Amino acid sequence: ERKGMIGNIYSMGLAMQALGATREFYSPRNWDCAQALDVVTKHDYELAMAIAQVLPALVGRSYLDAASLDCDATTDECPSLGTDPEGPESTANINVHYSITNKLQGKHFHNSTWVTVPLGSRLLTVLEKAEEKDPKTFSFETKQTSWGPMVVSIHGLGANDNDRTYWQFLSSGKPLDEGVGSYKPKDGEHIQAVFSTW
Repeated sequence: ERKGMIGNIYSMGLAMQALGATREFYSPRNWDCAQALDVVTKHDYELAMAIAQVLPALVGRSYLDAASLDCDATTDECPSLGTDPEGPESTANINVHYSITNKLQGKHFHNSTWVTVPLGSRLLTVLEKAEEKDPKTFSFETKQTSWGPMVVSIHGLGANDNDRTYWQFLSSGKPLDEGVGSYKPKDGEHIQAVFSTW
């Protein structure tokens, strides 16, 4: 159904390791490893945590195999990931529609803006440009995690573990598979930050 995607791009590495290590124990059908490999080899992993989790699966191993690896052996088991087919990023600009919505707590709001950023910019740059354009409306705060920056507050409304609230980022209504420090919006894309519960 999801063309090889298991969970999201961050959970893929561990899911592939688990499925690879337990392939003889699950049913009713075999897991299509090739589809999952196709997903991860096409993704540009940049975060160390994500790379550490997907790399064992790319070489057909799991962390469970670490104790039995022969580190002196010279093998070439890792498939070539190739190069970026698009080549170096262009200096062209793109326009991104960015909106923030809160229908959960306090005074509800929905605000939108268009920002222009260089092609290849991360979503974090879109948030920064929106804040520059209208700091009162689009202010935000992040905290650094091992997965990169995580948005913890927008427009003065902070996520809260006790309330089980967080800021969810979507593209045209679908949750993003990457965080604000990794995701690269496309020209004309509508990025929504929605105050949500888990």
